[in-house]
Amino acid sequence: MQAIIHKAGTRGHADHGWLKTNYTFSFANYYDPGRVHFGALRVLNDDFIDAGMGFDRHPHDNMEIVTIPLEGKLEHKDSMGNTMLILSGDVQIMSAGTGIFHSEYNPDPDHPLRLLQIWVYPKLKNITPRYDQKTYDPAGRKNRWQRVVSPTESEAVWINQDAWFSLISLENGNSVDYLFQKPGSGAYVFMMEGSAMISGTQLDRRDGGGFRDTTSLSLTALENSEILLMEIPMQG
Repeated sequence: MQAIIHKAGTRGHADHGWLKTNYTFSFANYYDPGRVHFGALRVLNDDFIDAGMGFDRHPHDNMEIVTIPLEGKLEHKDSMGNTMLILSGDVQIMSAGTGIFHSEYNPDPDHPLRLLQIWVYPKLKNITPRYDQKTYDPAGRKNRWQRVVSPTESEAVWINQDAWFSLISLENGNSVDYLFQKPGSGAYVFMMEGSAMISGTQLDRRDGGGFRDTTSLSLTALENSEILLMEIPMQG
């Protein structure tokens, strides 16, 4: 097994006043030639958006864009006619395909928004753009994997890629294994909260680790932890 570890403090950072963000991979004005992507995983941004602020209408194409609100709410509007409110507990995906415009705002006038935005290279290019969103019960991931993104499973939002995203709330001292869905995949583990051992490597809050050349991972929580695991193809 090969592993690459990205400690929270080594991420790129930008402070635009209304937007404070940390970049795991090169993005916008942050560029590190050693941190452009991990396989098909291109972007992992940890965003903090002030009350009433957000991103004006802008374009995307040929990218799978997953948004996971951690605190607060997000209003999404796009050129397909969707106007959606995305809350903590929801997972949203947008297949940009041949091209789409959208805007993203924090509609709450009093409370900030924290979210993860994740970009994955698509399996097929120039597909018809599409949108999907589902709500997940946090109780469904207590000490077990809860699949939230998948190309095959109906309970998850669909992605145009051989990629599987899973969440887990792993309580202190509990252990769980993750078995890869497809030979040759890699997995990027992001510690949203807490601390855990991932196949012998310790990850703490907001650390990330990419693991490849293995068929499984073992995780043991060192404290109560919230973990996102993204299995993705290693080409890209």
